[in-house]
Amino acid sequence: MAAAASGALVVLRTLTFTLLALVAFASNSLLARFSLGTGAIDAATFTAIRLLAGAAVLVALVRIRDGTWKALRGGGVLGPISLFVYAVPFSLAYVRIGAAVGALVLFGVVQLTMVGYGLASGERPSLRTWAGLALATGGLVLLTAPAATRPDPLGVALMAIAGVAWAVYTLAGRSSREPVAANARNFMWSSPLALLVVLAAPGAIVADTSGVLLALVSGGVTSGLGYVLWYRALPRLSVTQAAVAQVGVPVIAAAGAVALLGEPLSLRLLLAGAAVLGGIWLLLSRLRQTATS
Repeated sequence: MAAAASGALVVLRTLTFTLLALVAFASNSLLARFSLGTGAIDAATFTAIRLLAGAAVLVALVRIRDGTWKALRGGGVLGPISLFVYAVPFSLAYVRIGAAVGALVLFGVVQLTMVGYGLASGERPSLRTWAGLALATGGLVLLTAPAATRPDPLGVALMAIAGVAWAVYTLAGRSSREPVAANARNFMWSSPLALLVVLAAPGAIVADTSGVLLALVSGGVTSGLGYVLWYRALPRLSVTQAAVAQVGVPVIAAAGAVALLGEPLSLRLLLAGAAVLGGIWLLLSRLRQTATS
């Protein structure tokens, strides 16, 4: 009885961390598209502020928790490099394409990369998992296909690069025992690279007050803290589960655009949202069975 209760608590915690992380990822798309699409800040400056803000928040959390800097040592180069390779194209892409198309390309590529890695590593998804994958992907196509017919090719290519890099970052984070310290190291060591991009970027720096504030929120809250939550959930998710769960981000982003940006709520959005979330439920219900047993 105690083991079953403990298993249920683990599942509840995993689902909560996963949902909060997905909301944070969707918020990043909204913040980036709003600030970059309106010209409130340039892409290079947005990226640098975002990474610096994430580093400041996460390093402070490590210092407050441990009272020392030891956890920030080491960690390798894969995390910082993959974070940097994700963050720069992500910002550049949102100058050229809309939030719906960007979310489709980003998390579609993430999903394909991670599922492909899982299959190559010998993971064999169950029939329920394949059904969840098909239902979630079908809902995503229903939501974004009209907007994705003629996207800007360079914007799509940049977001695809960001998607592969984010998948690598996620896979690298699955083995982390200290998610706060791991993310702090990654943000800390990727920030100087982003500053070099600001110095090397052609044209003048553009950064009004609203653009800077949005970049700070994106870095310190929806990126830094969001990634910590995601790292907390990852050890309880298989590669395929982690991939398909992220398909919900475009739906959450679309709902946020309706609520915050005044975009119309269509029947298509409702149907697509139900399909994607239904697919994720099928996927994570497998997690519940595994944890309870």
